[in-house]
Amino acid sequence: MSEQSLPGYSEPVDQPLPEQIKLGVETGRGVRLSDVLTDAEIRPLLVRSDARAWWLVLNNLAIIVIAMALPVLWLNPLTIVLAMLLLGGRMLGLAVINHDCAHFVFFKSRWWNEFIGHWVSGGLLNTSLYAYREYHLKHHRFAGTTDDPDLGIASAYPATPASLKRKFIRDVTGQTGSKSMSRQLRGLRLKKNAPFLCAHGVLLAVLVLLGLPWLYLLWWASYLVTFQIITRLRFMGEHGVAVNRLSADARENTCTTVVSWWERMVIAPNYVNYHLEHHLNAAVPCYRLPALHQLLAAKGFFDDFDCLSYGYRNVIRKAAGG
Repeated sequence: MSEQSLPGYSEPVDQPLPEQIKLGVETGRGVRLSDVLTDAEIRPLLVRSDARAWWLVLNNLAIIVIAMALPVLWLNPLTIVLAMLLLGGRMLGLAVINHDCAHFVFFKSRWWNEFIGHWVSGGLLNTSLYAYREYHLKHHRFAGTTDDPDLGIASAYPATPASLKRKFIRDVTGQTGSKSMSRQLRGLRLKKNAPFLCAHGVLLAVLVLLGLPWLYLLWWASYLVTFQIITRLRFMGEHGVAVNRLSADARENTCTTVVSWWERMVIAPNYVNYHLEHHLNAAVPCYRLPALHQLLAAKGFFDDFDCLSYGYRNVIRKAAGG
């Protein structure tokens, strides 16, 4: 399928967007996307599409509704586990939307990027768009150096199989999530956390009106357990299994995971698995990353580099030193 045939395609902009310049994409350190692709190939990848953006927002919200409906329609351990898996995956999906809005590339309008990123996806996750943006742009600016703020987390991998097992046990038993929730509760402030209080006020009010307030506990159970597991898998696949996190070449300090349909549904929503492509140019919206991946693969960009993992089973094997 050509990029022009995708829903929401519009003509590429003639000049780089101000935000793209401001974000310092393609800093010149290491391999650059413009070294591999022509200007004509890159420009369609930078086009922001409101139709594609809204489709992802509505798709993620719809899956959240479906996940919460499963135990209502048929209450048993299987539907609860399935609901928690779907909710954990969609929490990551909301985080991806928040991430792209932080880069100003999800919607065409800066206002919509700010509103959806801060009040909707950020509100449900209790993630300030502005604080996240400040932190995350440092990660892009200093990736491949000792100044990368994510380097400390990444340094936990590869781990011994026993250490990796302990990490997942902490996730499954809710210990990781409890620590995260405890930090958030200690820092909760009315003004600072207004998006979180509003978003969860609406969510709880709707569930109460439907006579299903207990479903609100399902959200937090998913946050405590499945979201933590999925987030760990995501980070392991992005930088945890990189061959050299201090290399200037993104193919050595960042990885992409090639996923199956079910992994995309549960573990890798909204094309979050294409992380190497994102690091090559942060101005490419998440919904254009598959097209970028295909272009790069056709040009042999990934050849001779151990920067692709094939499924999260492969990621776990690499993270365990295999």
